[in-house]
Amino acid sequence: MEWIAIFSRWFHVGTAIVLLGGSVFMRFVLAPAAGALAEEPHQTLREGLLARWKKFVHGGIALLLLTGGYNYYLQILSLREMPAEYRKQYHMLMGIKILIALAMFAVASILVGRSASAARMRQNPRRALGLVVLLGVLIVGISGYLRVKGTSVLKSMAVQPAAAAAKE
Repeated sequence: MEWIAIFSRWFHVGTAIVLLGGSVFMRFVLAPAAGALAEEPHQTLREGLLARWKKFVHGGIALLLLTGGYNYYLQILSLREMPAEYRKQYHMLMGIKILIALAMFAVASILVGRSASAARMRQNPRRALGLVVLLGVLIVGISGYLRVKGTSVLKSMAVQPAAAAAKE
Protein backbone atom coordinates (compact mmCIF):
# COMPACT_ATOMS: atom_id res chain seq x y z
CA MET A 1 0.00 0.00 0.00
CA GLU A 2 3.03 2.27 0.14
CA TRP A 3 2.69 2.90 -3.59
CA ILE A 4 -0.72 4.54 -2.98
CA ALA A 5 0.89 6.98 -0.55
CA ILE A 6 3.66 7.71 -3.04
CA PHE A 7 1.22 8.34 -5.90
CA SER A 8 -1.02 10.44 -3.67
CA ARG A 9 1.88 12.67 -2.69
CA TRP A 10 3.11 12.84 -6.28
CA PHE A 11 -0.32 13.83 -7.61
CA HIS A 12 -0.81 16.35 -4.80
CA VAL A 13 2.50 18.12 -5.36
CA GLY A 14 2.22 17.87 -9.16
CA THR A 15 -1.26 19.37 -9.17
CA ALA A 16 -0.14 22.21 -6.90
CA ILE A 17 2.79 22.92 -9.24
CA VAL A 18 0.51 23.07 -12.29
CA LEU A 19 -2.09 25.32 -10.66
CA LEU A 20 0.33 27.67 -8.95
CA GLY A 21 2.63 27.80 -11.96
CA GLY A 22 -0.31 28.48 -14.28
CA SER A 23 -1.50 31.28 -12.00
CA VAL A 24 1.97 32.85 -11.88
CA PHE A 25 2.19 32.66 -15.67
CA MET A 26 -1.22 34.24 -16.17
CA ARG A 27 -0.62 37.01 -13.61
CA PHE A 28 2.89 38.06 -14.58
CA VAL A 29 3.17 37.07 -18.28
CA LEU A 30 -0.19 36.62 -19.97
CA ALA A 31 -2.22 39.40 -18.29
CA PRO A 32 0.29 42.18 -19.07
CA ALA A 33 0.70 40.96 -22.66
CA ALA A 34 -3.05 40.58 -23.20
CA GLY A 35 -3.60 44.07 -21.79
CA ALA A 36 -1.96 45.47 -24.91
CA LEU A 37 -4.56 43.85 -27.19
CA ALA A 38 -7.56 45.67 -28.61
CA GLU A 39 -10.88 44.90 -26.88
CA GLU A 40 -12.24 42.32 -29.35
CA PRO A 41 -9.11 40.09 -29.58
CA HIS A 42 -8.67 40.51 -25.82
CA GLN A 43 -12.21 39.18 -25.17
CA THR A 44 -11.70 36.28 -27.61
CA LEU A 45 -8.44 35.33 -25.88
CA ARG A 46 -10.05 35.65 -22.43
CA GLU A 47 -13.02 33.43 -23.33
CA GLY A 48 -10.82 30.74 -24.88
CA LEU A 49 -8.41 30.82 -21.97
CA LEU A 50 -11.11 30.62 -19.32
CA ALA A 51 -12.86 27.73 -21.08
CA ARG A 52 -9.63 25.69 -20.91
CA TRP A 53 -8.25 26.89 -17.57
CA LYS A 54 -11.57 26.25 -15.80
CA LYS A 55 -11.10 22.50 -16.35
CA PHE A 56 -7.65 22.64 -14.75
CA VAL A 57 -8.88 24.72 -11.81
CA HIS A 58 -11.92 22.58 -11.01
CA GLY A 59 -10.15 19.27 -11.61
CA GLY A 60 -7.10 20.47 -9.69
CA ILE A 61 -9.16 21.57 -6.69
CA ALA A 62 -10.89 18.19 -6.60
CA LEU A 63 -7.56 16.35 -6.87
CA LEU A 64 -5.92 18.54 -4.21
CA LEU A 65 -8.81 17.95 -1.79
CA LEU A 66 -8.77 14.20 -2.41
CA THR A 67 -5.01 13.67 -2.21
CA GLY A 68 -4.58 16.27 0.54
CA GLY A 69 -7.18 14.53 2.70
CA TYR A 70 -5.51 11.16 2.16
CA ASN A 71 -2.01 12.55 2.82
CA TYR A 72 -3.26 14.26 6.00
CA TYR A 73 -4.81 11.01 7.20
CA LEU A 74 -1.49 9.21 6.70
CA GLN A 75 0.34 12.01 8.50
CA ILE A 76 -2.03 11.82 11.48
CA LEU A 77 -1.21 8.12 11.81
CA SER A 78 2.53 8.86 11.93
CA LEU A 79 2.13 11.78 14.34
CA ARG A 80 1.23 9.43 17.19
CA GLU A 81 4.93 8.76 17.68
CA MET A 82 5.86 12.45 17.74
CA PRO A 83 6.16 14.64 20.86
CA ALA A 84 2.92 16.35 21.93
CA GLU A 85 4.42 19.81 21.42
CA TYR A 86 5.18 19.08 17.78
CA ARG A 87 1.73 17.53 17.21
CA LYS A 88 0.05 20.73 18.47
CA GLN A 89 2.21 22.90 16.23
CA TYR A 90 1.63 20.60 13.27
CA HIS A 91 -2.16 20.63 13.60
CA MET A 92 -2.25 24.41 14.09
CA LEU A 93 -0.16 25.07 10.99
CA MET A 94 -2.01 22.44 8.97
CA GLY A 95 -5.31 24.06 9.95
CA ILE A 96 -4.01 27.44 8.81
CA LYS A 97 -2.77 25.87 5.57
CA ILE A 98 -6.18 24.28 4.90
CA LEU A 99 -8.01 27.57 5.55
CA ILE A 100 -5.65 29.43 3.20
CA ALA A 101 -6.14 26.69 0.58
CA LEU A 102 -9.93 26.99 0.84
CA ALA A 103 -9.67 30.77 0.36
CA MET A 104 -7.39 30.23 -2.64
CA PHE A 105 -9.83 27.69 -4.11
CA ALA A 106 -12.68 30.18 -3.70
CA VAL A 107 -10.81 33.01 -5.46
CA ALA A 108 -9.62 30.70 -8.25
CA SER A 109 -13.17 29.38 -8.74
CA ILE A 110 -14.56 32.92 -8.88
CA LEU A 111 -11.99 33.85 -11.53
CA VAL A 112 -13.07 31.04 -13.85
CA GLY A 113 -16.77 31.24 -12.97
CA ARG A 114 -19.61 33.18 -14.49
CA SER A 115 -21.74 34.18 -11.50
CA ALA A 116 -22.99 37.75 -11.59
CA SER A 117 -22.29 38.19 -7.86
CA ALA A 118 -18.55 37.67 -8.42
CA ALA A 119 -18.31 39.81 -11.56
CA ARG A 120 -16.67 42.63 -9.59
CA MET A 121 -13.70 40.45 -8.65
CA ARG A 122 -13.32 39.38 -12.27
CA GLN A 123 -13.14 43.05 -13.30
CA ASN A 124 -9.57 43.17 -12.00
CA PRO A 125 -8.15 39.69 -12.70
CA ARG A 126 -4.57 40.81 -12.05
CA ARG A 127 -5.37 41.62 -8.43
CA ALA A 128 -7.31 38.37 -7.94
CA LEU A 129 -4.57 36.32 -9.62
CA GLY A 130 -2.02 38.10 -7.42
CA LEU A 131 -4.04 37.00 -4.40
CA VAL A 132 -4.13 33.41 -5.67
CA VAL A 133 -0.35 33.48 -6.14
CA LEU A 134 0.24 35.00 -2.69
CA LEU A 135 -1.97 32.41 -1.00
CA GLY A 136 -0.26 29.63 -2.97
CA VAL A 137 3.18 30.85 -1.88
CA LEU A 138 2.02 30.90 1.76
CA ILE A 139 0.77 27.33 1.42
CA VAL A 140 4.07 26.18 -0.09
CA GLY A 141 5.97 27.94 2.71
CA ILE A 142 3.92 26.30 5.45
CA SER A 143 4.24 22.91 3.73
CA GLY A 144 8.00 23.28 3.44
CA TYR A 145 8.32 24.28 7.09
CA LEU A 146 6.23 21.31 8.23
CA ARG A 147 8.26 18.91 6.08
CA VAL A 148 11.64 20.17 7.35
CA LYS A 149 10.50 20.50 10.96
CA GLY A 150 8.99 16.99 10.92
CA THR A 151 12.21 15.53 9.56
CA SER A 152 14.19 17.40 12.20
CA VAL A 153 11.95 16.09 15.00
CA LEU A 154 12.26 12.53 13.70
CA LYS A 155 16.05 12.81 13.58
CA SER A 156 16.20 14.14 17.14
CA MET A 157 13.97 11.28 18.30
CA ALA A 158 16.32 8.76 16.70
CA VAL A 159 19.37 10.36 18.36
CA GLN A 160 17.88 10.62 21.85
CA PRO A 161 17.29 6.90 22.46
CA ALA A 162 20.74 6.09 21.10
CA ALA A 163 22.35 8.73 23.35
CA ALA A 164 20.43 7.46 26.39
CA ALA A 165 21.55 3.88 25.71
CA ALA A 166 25.20 5.01 25.37
CA LYS A 167 25.08 6.68 28.81
CA GLU A 168 23.93 3.44 30.47
